[in-house]
Amino acid sequence: MTGRRRARRLARHAMDRLGYGMIAEITEGIRQKKFSPVEVVDAHLERIAALQPKLNAFTYLDTEGARRQARAAENAVMREEKLGPLCGVPVTVKSCIDVAGWPARAGSLLRKQYAPEKDATLVARLRGGGAILLGNTNTPEFLMAYETNNLVSGKTSNPWDLARALLRDLRVEADAGANPSYRAFSAGRRGVRVDRGGWADGEDDCGCAGAA
Repeated sequence: MTGRRRARRLARHAMDRLGYGMIAEITEGIRQKKFSPVEVVDAHLERIAALQPKLNAFTYLDTEGARRQARAAENAVMREEKLGPLCGVPVTVKSCIDVAGWPARAGSLLRKQYAPEKDATLVARLRGGGAILLGNTNTPEFLMAYETNNLVSGKTSNPWDLARALLRDLRVEADAGANPSYRAFSAGRRGVRVDRGGWADGEDDCGCAGAA
């Protein structure tokens, strides 16, 4: 194997690892300039492109927006600006939570045309922390079921059936149909429930559609 081919192989391995990195690993690596936010996002987008046809996890993917955010984060790193705690970390948001300009259907035909004009408080805080928003993911209709299947976007498959496919480092959910820790456990992941006051304040600014 030539030196150039070996270098390419090592670079490919490093990119593959970024798709599975822990949040702390990604933020530390970005701060130490071991890799860039652009590389992290590209690795995740590549993984999503490969698995979305099988999993149907996303209802909306903001590829250009994610790359734009990644370039801005990379510039901040290179200028040695003060970085947010989630700088460069890819995040997905459930489609029941408002992200400005994105469809937020919550799995319901009743919200098929709904696109919020402003971010939910928790989304604004994620942006403020440097997180990079990739897109929003599928839900049961108004979150009122364990299995994600609806008439708008169809069924999302369990990744355990597809060699433990992992698509994101951080996902934002709502606690309605099931506690996030339960859903994370079902897919071999870890979930943390954050009460109001942690990411969102008050009763009406969480920007989440669901039944209670």
